Amino acid sequence: MCGIVGYIGEQQAYPILIKGLHRLEYRGYDSAGVSLISENGDLNVYKAKGKVVALENGCKGQDLTGTIGIAHTRWATHGEPNQVNAHPHYSESRNLALVHNGIIENYKALRTELENNGMTFCSETDTEVLVQLIEYMMKSHNCDLFEGVQLALKNVIGAYAIAILEKKNPDQLVCARKGSPLVIGVAKKSDGHVEFFLGSDATPIIEYTNQVVYLKDEQIAIMDRKGRLDIVNLSSVHQTPQLDTLQLNLDQIEKGGFPHFMLKEIWEQPNALRTCIRGRLNPTDKDVILSGVLDHQDRFLNCRRIIICACGTSWHSALIGKYFIEEACQIPVEVEYASEFRYRNPVIFPDDIVIAVSQSGETADTLAAIELAKEKGAFLYGVCNVIGSSIPRATNSGTYLHVGPEIGVASTKAFTGQVITLSMLGLAIAKVRKTLSDDMFHMLVDELYQIPDKMQWTLENNKGIDKFAERFTYCKNFLYLGRGYNYPVALEGALKLKEISYIHAEGYPAAEMKHGPIALVDEEMPVVVVAPKHGMYEKVVSNIQEIKSRGGKIISVITEGDTTVKEMSDYYFTIPDTRDCYVPLLAVIPLQLLSYYVAVTKGRNVDQPRNLAKSVTVE
Repeated sequence: MCGIVGYIGEQQAYPILIKGLHRLEYRGYDSAGVSLISENGDLNVYKAKGKVVALENGCKGQDLTGTIGIAHTRWATHGEPNQVNAHPHYSESRNLALVHNGIIENYKALRTELENNGMTFCSETDTEVLVQLIEYMMKSHNCDLFEGVQLALKNVIGAYAIAILEKKNPDQLVCARKGSPLVIGVAKKSDGHVEFFLGSDATPIIEYTNQVVYLKDEQIAIMDRKGRLDIVNLSSVHQTPQLDTLQLNLDQIEKGGFPHFMLKEIWEQPNALRTCIRGRLNPTDKDVILSGVLDHQDRFLNCRRIIICACGTSWHSALIGKYFIEEACQIPVEVEYASEFRYRNPVIFPDDIVIAVSQSGETADTLAAIELAKEKGAFLYGVCNVIGSSIPRATNSGTYLHVGPEIGVASTKAFTGQVITLSMLGLAIAKVRKTLSDDMFHMLVDELYQIPDKMQWTLENNKGIDKFAERFTYCKNFLYLGRGYNYPVALEGALKLKEISYIHAEGYPAAEMKHGPIALVDEEMPVVVVAPKHGMYEKVVSNIQEIKSRGGKIISVITEGDTTVKEMSDYYFTIPDTRDCYVPLLAVIPLQLLSYYVAVTKGRNVDQPRNLAKSVTVE
């Protein structure tokens, strides 16, 4: 959600900023803008509604000189998507330009106060209120930009990641964050000069340096041309910058010959999961080793229950994790939508374990949920993909997915990475609590180790989905059904279709079909059924018969060699045989491909579906 790029150094800033905006397009946005302090000292702002290419077209013929600048892709919150509301925003005097990711919750009260003091506004945004407030503080307290930012942010309620230019000080770039991510790249040149790069995440930075500083909440950073990086918190306490090395390379954020990032990431899943389990699953000793559990064995041994908080696709993976952990560990597990959990005054005990699942590690609702759990004394465990993100820093322990960056907005490899990580977590807890026999534990470890190879088989043996998907582009509704471990797969399959093709789809437990959804079934209703040869198979067969008798079109996911459901289906996908608890890792693959090819056939923007953002860093 929203993207920030910044640069200060000796190079021309505009090409770096535009390339950075393109790198951040996956986050979702509706307008874009750039601000530069030109070689003749002007503070220029250029903005456009629509994609970054529209901004580039609007910048043709403009003064694009300058070695310092900031840029932004906006996902509208306050004010409609248009050129006026796009970032960067000027202050009233046009001495300052600011970009912002987040929401200023008390912006109306601040705007009223500033208007009462004679300030005028051009946009409907909360961001313009912030830049005006900073300028007001600088004038009323006769202070510099840093102190003005500090004073302004002390009066702000909400979340923010900001970057600011000052026309009168072209040798300095200032940024700050609270609740929204911000990364500073530090590049030391061979001649001794230092240049700084700024990004909402590392994707705009990795081309230039792998040395970064992750700005923490309520920290303000000042970068200048002399290579100085000062970090101070809102209480004026100086902070020592911690330099981290990015575990990322440029190839990971390129399409690699695929037409879309989503298709690339679907096909990356076997190798991504091999990386995820490497060093954690030991096929020789039939063992699982998660340091996040081993370092806190007493908490997992003595916990009363586990609560998993997540949103969207992560909630679906959490539901699969619930089924597995309850079965393997004999401990109650609750799965909560983080957005609901944080507001309903939940009952949390000090011996509870709260697991936060988030691809980005920056999901605002999930962060708020774990802060609530922390206040009540629960032990916090993070399951995230992005190293150094906010959730890993806020939790007591955790496990990274290590599936690599996910650029497509519709999550694919992060979902399967979360499922396999929660499966390993369940096995590690079961080992501590001694709730599985040695034979069952070893068998589950061995089978989980084989999943990446079986996932590769699934991809190789379902290559006709592109042609098959063309037949369903006319449909306005889909129904997805599954039972047990496969009910969350039905939910996830329906979500993928909704997200990128804009076709209405719903996922249901197959047994619930008779309690309402069967009324929708007719000859124009495709029904996708996850029907592996395990787990209530006969009951799912009965559900399929009920659909067929009403004229519904059956699209099934079946186990290799199954002829019963195959013969009942109009179309089918095949997966290798595996344990019931691991079927979701394979069954979701053809559903991802189905949604992808339906969307492509309908001409949708697969990687950047409308109205969606990759990381929801605001409420």
